Amino acid sequence: MANLIPWDEFEEDYAKNFACDIGAPALPFRMALGSLIIKERLGISDRETVEQIKENPYLQYFIGQTHYKNEAPYDASLLVRFRERINANLINQINETMVKKIQEGTEEEYKKSSDSERQETREVQNKGKLILDATCAPGDISYPNDLGLLNQARIKTEKIIDILYKLLKRKVEKKPKTYRNLARKNYLRVAKKRRPSRKQRRKAIRKQLQYVKRNLSHIEQLIQAGASLEVLSSRQYKSLLVVAEVYRQQQWMYENKTQRIEDRIVSLSQPHIRPIVRGKAGTPVEFGAKLSVSLRDGYVFLDRIDWDNFNESGDFKAQVEAFKEATGVYPESVHVDRIYRTRSNRAFCKEKGIRMSGPPLGRPPANISQLQKKQALEDERVRNAIEGKFGVSKRRFSLNRVMAKLANTSQTAIAITFLFMNLSTLLRQVFCFFLCFQQNHIFG
Repeated sequence: MANLIPWDEFEEDYAKNFACDIGAPALPFRMALGSLIIKERLGISDRETVEQIKENPYLQYFIGQTHYKNEAPYDASLLVRFRERINANLINQINETMVKKIQEGTEEEYKKSSDSERQETREVQNKGKLILDATCAPGDISYPNDLGLLNQARIKTEKIIDILYKLLKRKVEKKPKTYRNLARKNYLRVAKKRRPSRKQRRKAIRKQLQYVKRNLSHIEQLIQAGASLEVLSSRQYKSLLVVAEVYRQQQWMYENKTQRIEDRIVSLSQPHIRPIVRGKAGTPVEFGAKLSVSLRDGYVFLDRIDWDNFNESGDFKAQVEAFKEATGVYPESVHVDRIYRTRSNRAFCKEKGIRMSGPPLGRPPANISQLQKKQALEDERVRNAIEGKFGVSKRRFSLNRVMAKLANTSQTAIAITFLFMNLSTLLRQVFCFFLCFQQNHIFG
């Protein structure tokens, strides 16, 4: 696997994250990316990843060490820095470069074929199959509800009031009243019920809104009295900003008696996460990043990642053009589900000579030939490949629950998953080639 990854080609891009001649020398790119791949492959935490590298010589070789050392190569906290420096775009470039080298090797074998075969192949304008689909990578958050979100916001504002009041004990006579015990009782009175009525929920939400509003007002008064927000940590200051936005959104939804608002926050710790309506059985709504993915020649590529919901059919033309840029020709057929089969996308495929899977628009014909039925069944079988990739990424790897907390590190973790899936595909091909060569050598 180490020989399949182009480490040296991206060392310069990784080095742009560091200043020249300032601080300790940076760890090499191979150590950073190799550690992230090991973590994804084993499905373990940052600390356990460092311990595994410390104990296993083959893992130390994979990250570029020349000899075995019975000590940790770095502190576990550096893995967070690795995910920040190696962004998703860089990983996607590595993915494209790695697969392109393998395909170029295949083309060299093709060039050794006869001239007649090459001439016959050149006449084919479109070649290959492109499979497109979208999925969601849920984040590591509890299932959100308005009452629980407001209760968390209230608790965070109470802690900030405690910190700011300590600075003004001599200036402020009395500590601002937060009614935290009463607020907790009011929250638990409804939260512990299995099925509270709509009236009970609205009443509890109204009370929590009042508590949060009072706390935010107390914080503003303490600041005017001389307290400084500089005493707060960066995480607490960010939480204060998020709480203010959550209060605004929840107050607006309460007044308008609705459950929808633009850019709705569903987690205080990860405010970048948005609800993604998928309409799947059992999980109609998922909370995480939405991914637009393409599959060609058994290799999967992450074309778009966004925390806001989007219509994946808008990426269709860009994904087809990316296929042409990578292979030099347009695909012979594109296999997609119903949401991609818009009039604009159909017209684009007709212009480029691409066959789109699925029935044509309009009223279905009265008689469908056996050939058409067979073609439709074959198209669905081909499209199942990308569904299988999604299943592998969520069952075998970490795409079912992304444990990273920041938006950029979560995107890196998601991109690493697809990179390793392609590495696994390449390894299987190498292994199959080795078995075929061995059999031909023994029995040939």
